[in-house]
Amino acid sequence: MSKSIGQRMLICQCLSQLPTEDLQCPLLDYGKKLTTEALLRIGVAAHLDQMSSYSHIEEKIRAYTDLMKLLNVNGISGSQISRRINDLSTEVVQSVFIKVMAKVRHYTRKQNGISNAIGRLDIVDSTEFRLPENMCDWAFISKGHNAVKMHTRLVVTSKNTVFPDKIVPSTGNVTDFESSDVIIEEANATYVMDRGYGSKKNLMDWLDKEIDFVARIGKNLVLYTLEEREPTHSSVLKDETVNFGISNEPVRYIEFVDEKNQVYRILTTRFDLTDVEILEIYKNRWLIELFFKWIKGHLKMRKIWSTKPQGIWNHMFLALIAYGLSLLIKLQLNSTKTAWNFFRVLQIYLFQPADRILNELNRRKKPSKGRQKVQKPLGKKNLFFGDTGIVMVKEKKTKKK
Repeated sequence: MSKSIGQRMLICQCLSQLPTEDLQCPLLDYGKKLTTEALLRIGVAAHLDQMSSYSHIEEKIRAYTDLMKLLNVNGISGSQISRRINDLSTEVVQSVFIKVMAKVRHYTRKQNGISNAIGRLDIVDSTEFRLPENMCDWAFISKGHNAVKMHTRLVVTSKNTVFPDKIVPSTGNVTDFESSDVIIEEANATYVMDRGYGSKKNLMDWLDKEIDFVARIGKNLVLYTLEEREPTHSSVLKDETVNFGISNEPVRYIEFVDEKNQVYRILTTRFDLTDVEILEIYKNRWLIELFFKWIKGHLKMRKIWSTKPQGIWNHMFLALIAYGLSLLIKLQLNSTKTAWNFFRVLQIYLFQPADRILNELNRRKKPSKGRQKVQKPLGKKNLFFGDTGIVMVKEKKTKKK
């Protein structure tokens, strides 16, 4: 998207950027009124605009003729969208997600991560979505608890830029350990994770694959100290080179305490960093928690559109495509706003001419003059006549010393 984005409605310009070339095969939609390409764009638009239901989507599309032309539909119904979401192949939606995130990766290729020394981070974790108790028995976990999970790898390319480059949907009873083989792969980054991933088997596999990691471990992992270093920060209790299990590969062990006196045990392959930089890496693990909180609140992920596995998996991918598309446009426009603030501005101008958002992004804020002194009201007995009332201002009497 160039800066001369013109008068065309912003949402149409956004959806036109979706890489849907492979979805235009007539055989893919043979006998279907609502094409796969149109359905994908509808799903992404619904997340961008925070549409709350299928009927809301139907009404919004019908209200804008330009959007209907882009989707190449004469009419649309909520039930039609619902059926197609449940029937749509998740592999198709996943392929579009991968292409969008590849574009984001291209635009962030020159970003150096949290710092030049630390580099890029891949934070891995999962989040849970509760499902209706009586409608999703396939996602049963315990009495009154049906849920699915989204196992996520979040790429951190700078302090203000994060994006998921891989997700694995699952039922809620799939643990982080069981998802680790598919979510933690060879990459030019340092993986950051909590205790659910750092088993003895996983740690040894990552060492064999030469994967850099910063992983919190439990108390049951036995460590053998090879070398001790003097901590450089008051929060660091230990900084050691250790072995564990039957592995002969030395790793670094950092033990630190937070402001609540909670003790953290960290294993890492990053010998090139200071103990304070290792702490900074682990503290940035919180970025994925903020990301989960944000997508649930701003991409309508708290309310799943379907009760069927395929529909729910599609919902997840569509939401993250919408996030990736918003981030991609932010990067193309060189906006200095955070991803969260930019998304809010994008939503405000979605159904207006696209150049309106440029005016907002380029608007200069007037310098604040700070709090101004209120002038003492004049007149009989210091009366101040406002729009709806009268205020009498009395001076405070100072005590004589």
